[in-house]
Amino acid sequence: MTGEEARALVSCFGPDDCYGVAWTLLHLIETGPNPVLTTPPSPDANEWQHTLWRRIVNGGLAPGGVTA
Repeated sequence: MTGEEARALVSCFGPDDCYGVAWTLLHLIETGPNPVLTTPPSPDANEWQHTLWRRIVNGGLAPGGVTA
């Protein structure tokens, strides 16, 4: 997984977990070389982007920030 591929996959999240596929997508994105999100997602961003951001912050890969 390249960084470019991981960044492209962030836009593939749907409105639900799609029978677990969203978790698989999230884990695949996390295998990229760097965090794909470098700033907190907007308040109206997809729930999965907020989850990814929280995991990036909790992993110490980005400074903490409050997300909705």
